[in-house]
Amino acid sequence: MSDRPLILWFRRDLRLGDQPMLAAAVETRRPLLPVFLLDPETAATGAAPKWRLGLAVAAFGRALEGLGARLTLRRGPALDVLRGLVTETGADAVWWTRLHDPASVARDTGVKAALKAQGLEARSFAGHLLHEPWEVETGQGGFYRVFTPFWRAIRDRGVADAPQAPVRLRPPDRWPVSEDLADWRLGAAMQLGAAVVARHQTVGEPAARARLRAFLDGPVARYAEVRDFPGVPGTSRLSENLTYGEIGIREVWHAAMRRRSEGAPGAESFLRELGWREFSYHLLHHTPQIASANWKADWDGFPWRDDNRDAERWRQGMTGEPFVDAGLREMYVTGTMHNRARMIVGSYLTKHLLTHWRVGLDWFADCLTDWDPAANAMGWQWVAGSGPDAAPYFRVFNPAGQAERFDADGAYRRRFIAEGSRQPAAEALSFFAAVPRSWGLDPAGPYPAPVVDLAEGRARALAAYGARNA
Repeated sequence: MSDRPLILWFRRDLRLGDQPMLAAAVETRRPLLPVFLLDPETAATGAAPKWRLGLAVAAFGRALEGLGARLTLRRGPALDVLRGLVTETGADAVWWTRLHDPASVARDTGVKAALKAQGLEARSFAGHLLHEPWEVETGQGGFYRVFTPFWRAIRDRGVADAPQAPVRLRPPDRWPVSEDLADWRLGAAMQLGAAVVARHQTVGEPAARARLRAFLDGPVARYAEVRDFPGVPGTSRLSENLTYGEIGIREVWHAAMRRRSEGAPGAESFLRELGWREFSYHLLHHTPQIASANWKADWDGFPWRDDNRDAERWRQGMTGEPFVDAGLREMYVTGTMHNRARMIVGSYLTKHLLTHWRVGLDWFADCLTDWDPAANAMGWQWVAGSGPDAAPYFRVFNPAGQAERFDADGAYRRRFIAEGSRQPAAEALSFFAAVPRSWGLDPAGPYPAPVVDLAEGRARALAAYGARNA
């Protein structure tokens, strides 16, 4: 057994509990060097998720200090930085938790091969998912393309226990020099919006665990009934914390399974949503093109428009359709968007405005603090019709009809739309403080006329979809 330091490369697993890599490292009794790298792949993250990542890194650094450890921060290409740390510290091994998006896979594959060629141990661990994507197979040995049979395959499949957090980490004889997180300026692109969005973030492992407990002690009971109503606090909101690994998916799964066994009515529906997260990564692994190209290649000729002036109105939350605009404004104020609103916002862009789903995908990747590469790709392709388990081409969500059904009292729209109100809600006004000044928006101004008549937009979409299927 080596007594040389072991480098632990943290990425989107910024927690101490439910952390297989960390648990295995502690068992070695070796000196441990936790590191976080601002490599080109991480630096390419969009404005809001990169800013929120900085909050997660800071919180995790403080948590490590409570164990007698430090989080070393370095900037540069991952392989170069890791090699440099090996030379500085005398470490002979680098461990990390696997990620499954194409950019991370390419980076990690190259790093592992190069470090092993250098005679170093390079080891990756599970921990981001319940099951690694290659572990769940159809009866024929292939991967699942439809969610329902995938869900049946994992619903009662055993999930490994979540390791407990360590109470102490063995330090090295000397800590390497760390860069200053503030010097990275991870929130620079957020500008004034950061102060608005910060009020709605729940950062760090203890806060994420408290959020899970609060959900399972209350809202989960009615989750199946109210999860589609954005004006009702009926969802877990854990997507923010799962994105940065501030809570482990296995911890969430086991806690929800306990509530299901206790008879909580909504626990099964919640578990199913965790299954959707798994399915998104299952597909991202087996068909990585889903992140940037039509999952169904026969959609390549569909006449979607590239970016356009209507899409700019959409980005600004100024389409004249209150449910659509409320969803986008929620994102600018809170950093997230209710899932029902995401469906309506996405359908409106890709169908009523016939704009390519990639325009929306890229915008969400820049603006969501709970941005997840698999969920974002899956969601946009589902609503556009080009992806797996997609909504049928003739399903064009009507924003007005959806508002009547899921926001009948108008609470959600009033919360985020200020124009025309004598006493606008604080969050409705916060929208104008969060968005770029160059947009020239004013809460005292008139609410915009609709970009497109809903009936005309639907007819245009159906004509285009019908021509494709002719």
